[in-house]
Amino acid sequence: MKFFLDTANFDEIKEANSWGVLDGVTTNPTLLSKEAGQGKDYKQMLKDICAEVDGPVSAEVVSTEKDGMIAEAHDLVNIADNIYVKFPCIPAGLAATKAVRAEGIRVNMTLVFSPAQALLAAKAGANFISPFLGRLDDVATGGMEILEQCIEVVKNYDFDSEILASSLRGPMHVVEAARLGSDIGTMPYDVFTKLVKHPLTDIGLQRFIEDWNKAKEALGA
Repeated sequence: MKFFLDTANFDEIKEANSWGVLDGVTTNPTLLSKEAGQGKDYKQMLKDICAEVDGPVSAEVVSTEKDGMIAEAHDLVNIADNIYVKFPCIPAGLAATKAVRAEGIRVNMTLVFSPAQALLAAKAGANFISPFLGRLDDVATGGMEILEQCIEVVKNYDFDSEILASSLRGPMHVVEAARLGSDIGTMPYDVFTKLVKHPLTDIGLQRFIEDWNKAKEALGA
């Protein structure tokens, strides 16, 4: 499974990228607005992120009409070569996806909450399809079950679309999404950093260091 970071915070992206396991970044208007300031507009922030990350960077439109979405898509892809445009899974978003995919613009279909929507997104030609697991859990609907169904209906056919598990709230969300075969998982920075943590790793490392220091003392080093 490819790991994407769901953030617009450049410091978080740079740190995660230094680990050597980051495959891409997803942003949205909310995330970008949180980081706005210091004289940078959203285009500059996206340009900086795209320069840092050797992989897809998703940037979302705010229009809800087909023509507006297409115009925004043209604007966004001029920022950098690795921009993927996020369209919401609504009729206008499907139509915009079909139109821009014919031009070679890559699309991340967002706000997907059902396998029916995932199937429509795949038929429209979306490169990434983003079911929102955590938000489904918030309304007492099994996010993992919906993800499994989305994976199944898309993989049943010869679509090139990849399933991007979104709204991952913790390490177990990431693990379960990987077990189900999600192509990609996107997560906040705090979830990403928790993936590497385990108390037995910390205990084992500390013990190795203590034993090594004792051995050096015994040898008079």
